[in-house]
Amino acid sequence: MQDRMQGLALATGWIARLALWIAGIGLVLMTVIIFAQVFVRYFLNDSLQWAEPSSVMIMAWFIFLGAAVGLREGYHLSFDVLLVFLPDRVAPWLHTISDFVVAAFGFGMTWYGSQLAAKAARDMVPGIGISRFYDFLPLMVGGVLIILFSAERVLRRVAGLPTARFGDLDPEDEDLAEQTGTGA
Repeated sequence: MQDRMQGLALATGWIARLALWIAGIGLVLMTVIIFAQVFVRYFLNDSLQWAEPSSVMIMAWFIFLGAAVGLREGYHLSFDVLLVFLPDRVAPWLHTISDFVVAAFGFGMTWYGSQLAAKAARDMVPGIGISRFYDFLPLMVGGVLIILFSAERVLRRVAGLPTARFGDLDPEDEDLAEQTGTGA
């Protein structure tokens, strides 16, 4: 099982890395668009009609992708007060329950996001002229990634492997192979 988890960790590591790159590029792109809008508005006394709706859409992408990767890396919010008072052997159970709740939330994001996207698909986004479906696509993709990364955390715990902390599951990290016992 640990060999399969090694493969899963590498695959989800690459997915997380891709999501972070997309989120980072989106953040820079949104910043450039907002700068261009401010420049055009205040120096050229004109307006870029597409700047605000495209910036909001890009912002949704980097928020939902970043949130999913933050979950995978162990940076999501948690209340560990109860863990201080309970024996250490209870912690994995509580973390697993938490991961299931987060996965259910990701399912809700995907399910209800797809329903919203279907209802809004006929409408157009003013200024950029694309379907409002694309407004809800980041919500759905983020939900799928949250489900995937939550499942990975549960499966790693079942396999007796450490769950992710930032950098632990980097696809190029040699320490991961040593942690899982699959090193060359």
